[in-house]
Amino acid sequence: MRNPGDLAIFLRGKRSTLPPDATPLAGYGIRRRVPGLRREEVAQLAGVSVAYYTRLEQGHSRNASDEVLVALARALQLSVTETEHLLDLGRGKRLPVPTPDGPEHASPAALSLLAVVQDRPAMILGRRNEVLAWNPLGHALLAPHLDADAPLDPATRPSMPRLLFLDPAVRAMYRDWPEEAADYVAYLRLISGKYPDDPALTRMIGELCVRDDAFAALWASGQVGECAAGTKRLEHPTAGPITVGFQLWAQTDRPDQRLEIYELQNDPAGTHTRSLLAAVHA
Repeated sequence: MRNPGDLAIFLRGKRSTLPPDATPLAGYGIRRRVPGLRREEVAQLAGVSVAYYTRLEQGHSRNASDEVLVALARALQLSVTETEHLLDLGRGKRLPVPTPDGPEHASPAALSLLAVVQDRPAMILGRRNEVLAWNPLGHALLAPHLDADAPLDPATRPSMPRLLFLDPAVRAMYRDWPEEAADYVAYLRLISGKYPDDPALTRMIGELCVRDDAFAALWASGQVGECAAGTKRLEHPTAGPITVGFQLWAQTDRPDQRLEIYELQNDPAGTHTRSLLAAVHA
């Protein structure tokens, strides 16, 4: 069941970060003691009563119509991803997303794609960012200190969020760790809105909030997002300092699973990096 408090936290967070001068109703000349817009201004921009918006921000209303939620998204100038998250949070019980029972398994389509991507590091991620499968280069790039067969058993399956925050070896590998951490937490918050009844996801988020202060602070910020492409700067234990591009592909037969493919440089340096990674499995 969705927690109305999640909607309240998200609305308050977005309101507090929207610059007053970014809207036509920011209240010219008003002295502000806190950053962002006032509740009255958001309500006016969205065309709803102040009392109703206040109930949403205080977690006293479980459901809101799509029309109201879209109006709030416009008022708060949300991105497409943030708007989808707001809709997930505000719909309450009306449109539950079924949560499959038991451990996840990589879809046949994703496994077929992974099988033909052997010259690039790649892995299949489940909705909780657990590694459902990876190819040899993917294992060598992202977690060479783990057993290559770890994804095959749900009991030993690597969890990328847990590795990023709790595994010192993985944490040290990311040269831009704060940005990487923020991206992971923003995606987990996005997914938590889609799967509020996933107990394993809830447990993982709770565990990370307790065990890592940085995760707890990022989670409390309420930011949501999905980084589907970009670059990562790594300090790899075998290959040394490298920069890799990456792209995530959602699977049509299992939209909650993504194939992540990494691109090494197409030059002698990239060829050398590939040979060093391949040597991990030699």
